[in-house]
Amino acid sequence: MYNQMWRAVAAYRIVTLCYATVLIVSNDSHYAHPVGGYLALAAMTAWTVITVVAYSRPSGRSRWLIVADVAVATLTIISTRWIDTPVHIQHGAPTIPVIWAASAILACAVGGGPWAGMAAAVPIWISDLIERSSFPSESLADGLVLLLVVGGVAGYVVRLGQQAEAAVDRAARHEAAIAERERIARGIHDSVLQVLALVSSRGRALGGEAAELGLLAAEQEAALRSLVSGASTEPDAETGLMDVRALIEPLADARITISCPATAVLLPPPTARALSGAAVAAVDNVRKHAGDGARGWVLVEDDGAAIRVSVRDDGAGFGPGRLAVAAAAGRLGVSHSIVGRLRDIGGSAAVTSRPGQGTEVDLRVPHT
Repeated sequence: MYNQMWRAVAAYRIVTLCYATVLIVSNDSHYAHPVGGYLALAAMTAWTVITVVAYSRPSGRSRWLIVADVAVATLTIISTRWIDTPVHIQHGAPTIPVIWAASAILACAVGGGPWAGMAAAVPIWISDLIERSSFPSESLADGLVLLLVVGGVAGYVVRLGQQAEAAVDRAARHEAAIAERERIARGIHDSVLQVLALVSSRGRALGGEAAELGLLAAEQEAALRSLVSGASTEPDAETGLMDVRALIEPLADARITISCPATAVLLPPPTARALSGAAVAAVDNVRKHAGDGARGWVLVEDDGAAIRVSVRDDGAGFGPGRLAVAAAAGRLGVSHSIVGRLRDIGGSAAVTSRPGQGTEVDLRVPHT
């Protein structure tokens, strides 16, 4: 996009040079110094070649060359006083470069943005005042406004184009990164993760030192699953929402199995953090109270109306009234860290358990 704008400036410069050539050739008999008109045309032609070649490369778009571009445009306008007759000038005859001089304004707008384009319009307009030897009139004031609009709008359009191009480039890079990560994840899932899961299972079955190897394999499997998921723990820059999966998946280890949807589970950051905080508390309870050999499972679901996180284990469980007794004794872990968190964000938490049959914590929050 940016290079295309420079090519547009070059095309404008060439077309307007042709127009200026036609006017100089057709009006040379009316000039006070016809040779001066052709000398000015030669200078404009040479400068056009220089700038078209230089601006075609990023290294040639230097600030000093763009400033010199404006200086050349102003000098060719002022040269009209020497080339043309005072009568023609006073009757509104066009300047020698006519609209070719505006190419310098466009160059400033493309190179420096709207403010640079409008800044370049001022010396062009002042040179027109000098050429006519007159104070600003209504028509000259209108000319200044027109030049300012050209410089400002051209610079603004260029900036919009650059921003759009950058956004498209970021989106393309993001999609490419996602596609590459998914490709790697599929390969890892079909090979490394399956091998680690097999080693973990066989190690626990064999016991002894093999069980320790199985435990290490299970930990690496959980870490690798979290890595290849690629979910970000930061809110999305465009929507401001957070993917709950990124907060839940790191809980996986040799004892805890995490199952999440393939697509993002999005919630506002405060809601996502409260939900994940309750899930962390429930998983901690599995590790602390379910028993040494107990395993836990965390399931994240999104049914469109609400998001559910269930934490289930096959541990010792507990009988009815256990939570009420704990709360009365001042042990407020479940009531505060789980039930209270969900209640504060408009969600709900249910805890069910039976002795010897494990415990299940069901967390729900509605979509907002």
